[in-house]
This record gives sequence, structure tokens and C-alpha cells, in this order.
Amino acid sequence: MSRRGGRQQDNGVGGAAGTGDAGQAGEAGTPRRRRGSRDDRFAPVPYRPPVSKEQRVLFVACEGEVTEPQYLDHLNSRYGDGGDGARQPFLIHPISAKNGLIPSRTVAAVRDLKQAAGEEAWVMFDRDRHHDIPKALTDAAEANIQVCFSHPSFDLWLLLHFQAMSGRQSGSNKDIVKKLRAAHPAYKSFDVKNDKSVKGERRDALDDEGAAVKRAVAHARSLVNQCEHGGCKADNRKPKPVPRTSAPESDRKWAARSGHAEDCPVLKRDPSTDVWRLLVSLGIVDDRSR
Repeated sequence: MSRRGGRQQDNGVGGAAGTGDAGQAGEAGTPRRRRGSRDDRFAPVPYRPPVSKEQRVLFVACEGEVTEPQYLDHLNSRYGDGGDGARQPFLIHPISAKNGLIPSRTVAAVRDLKQAAGEEAWVMFDRDRHHDIPKALTDAAEANIQVCFSHPSFDLWLLLHFQAMSGRQSGSNKDIVKKLRAAHPAYKSFDVKNDKSVKGERRDALDDEGAAVKRAVAHARSLVNQCEHGGCKADNRKPKPVPRTSAPESDRKWAARSGHAEDCPVLKRDPSTDVWRLLVSLGIVDDRSR
């Protein structure tokens, strides 16, 4: 798989981006797989229509091939996907591709999927060293696609289930993974031999009878409030779904839906993760009482 080369010019959304090293090395020097290009073959999306008028259907395109889709499956099985009134009425359809996707391709994947045309659309991608994040944010705003951006990675969201985190990571995931391995026995071997699965004991640890997910949201909100910009407040977040047919907002305003100020450069929100806003939007965690 190849990636589009060259430097993505900053469009004012998130400050200067990196050059995007598709083959960056892992912790042990093992080359990471390249993120996909326009030739990606997406995994089949077994669409199931809503079982009731109240059930929300979301298509979520993921940068990662394993961790994020498995996490979304966890949200379905633990908190939604029922439509029986006992759990939250939502159904998530993860979209992924072999070897993963660069951020702008996550947006294209969900935007171009005919099945998702009338449903809610979200994307999940990381800072890593991607060069196309400004483009991804602009494209998402134009198409009313919600963004869950994590800096430096989605692994930060997993860590926040167990402990708070602070301090600039500068795009590096090494310290996040180290802390995650020490935070819970189920994650002791996380990302060893490229095993970043979220199954079994790892999935159970993210629940802990609801306590862990509440901690994660609280910790993620704290990162918004602690943002070095100084004008970011988690209370300003906007969790409500936006119809795909709504008039598009500016990319700055769209990227501020997690509570960050509109003039806070996205790529400088370090560390941060917007995944918490998805859980609040779905009703998994009620953060109205702060």
C-alpha cells in the first residue's frame, strides 16, 4: 500500500502538520504497516436497519484496522444495539480497511458509502505523523461528518479509563503505551508483536461496571480544560447529532465541537481525544452533572 507523498499545506485548521512518515518504526524497530491509499479494499459493512424509530444508526470510519473497530463493537454489545428499551438505542457500523487508513481516507470512506447517506457519520483518526489532517477536517466539516481526533493516538483514550494523563507527547505514542501496559494487567502485553486487539479481558477492563468509562470521560474532559490554548472548556462541547443535510459549518467551528476554542489549532491539542464526545452523544455517559 502506498501513501500520497509530499507536505500538506496548513489551511488554518490545525497549524503546521508533519510530513507523514507512512513507514514509521514501532517501539522495537519493527516497521509499521503503511496506511491505505485510494486502492484500499474496505471490510464489508453488514448493514442492519434500525429496529425502531428511536434507534440511531451510525457509520464510523476508523483509521485503525483492529483497535478502533473492536472498540466500537464493544460499545454495541455492552451499551447499545438492542432497541429493547433496556439499553441505549443505537447501532454502530464500523468501517475499516486492510492496513488501515490515513485521516482523509476515513472521511472519504464514510462520505462515499451509499448505505450511510441518510445516517449519522463519524470518523476516528490519530495525530501520528499524518500530513493530511487539515484536509480531513475540512472535508469532514463540508460533509457534516463528526470527528473523533486523538493526539497522539486512540491508545490515549484506552489509558484514560484507568488514569489521568497530561504532558505534551509531540506525536509520540511510546509513553502512552508504556503507561497503558502498567495501568491494568489485561493490557500488559498491549502492542507487543503488533497485538492491539480489544477483546476478552481487555474489553472487560474498559467497563468495570460502568466506572471505567465514566473515568475516561472525566479524564478526557480535563484534558480539554487543561489545553495550553487557555480558552478551551469541555462544558462547551456539542454532543447532539447533526443531520447530514444541515448547512455545513466552518472547519474551525466543526473542529471545536469537543469544547476547544475555534482558534485553538487542532494539531496543538496535545494530549487530547474527542472520543468522549461520542459516548456522551450516545447516552452511554451523562456528563450534565459535573
